[in-house]
Amino acid sequence: MYEAFGKRGLDILGAGLALLLLLPLLLLTALAVAAALGRPVLFFQERAGRGGVPFTLVKFRSMREGPGEDAERLTRFGRALRASALDELPQLLNVLRGEMSLVGPRPLPVAYLSRYSARQGLRLRVRPGLAGVAQAAGRNSVPWDQRLELDAAYAEAPRATLARDARAVAGTVAVLLRGQGVSAPGHATMPVLQEKVSTTG
Repeated sequence: MYEAFGKRGLDILGAGLALLLLLPLLLLTALAVAAALGRPVLFFQERAGRGGVPFTLVKFRSMREGPGEDAERLTRFGRALRASALDELPQLLNVLRGEMSLVGPRPLPVAYLSRYSARQGLRLRVRPGLAGVAQAAGRNSVPWDQRLELDAAYAEAPRATLARDARAVAGTVAVLLRGQGVSAPGHATMPVLQEKVSTTG
């Protein structure tokens, strides 16, 4: 029942309520981004959704515009924004539109589709999410092979359960509160996934 109806229902209810309750925070964050980085305050990027179908992910901008590597364009303000995960809040709109779920593997660039092994490609069976098992394991501090394996294991489970998703949300919140895994060493977020990574399982 949860997999067929409850999960999507909770996505709609949870994202809708969160947008209403967090509207003042969203407005304050937008003003802070405009003051620190200028306009536009939102960042749009094509990501791979369920089944590899592309969609446009939306988040608050955290980098200066212009040339340079991502890590070089990420300001102190941008690092704080990412550490708090406030930059991710606009993705509640993606959840309402059905492109994402509150819980699931993080949506990755479309360019990565050809770089997954068959095992890693299982992550595309489910909607990508705001929170998830890989995020709960340490966000961007988790190396690619472990991260993609966690996603694959989540997606191949016989059925989605409320208890499993609740654990993923609780774990993700705990990681955020500890300020853990904001970025991999020397990177704004994660190093680019260069090639297929072999995994076990």
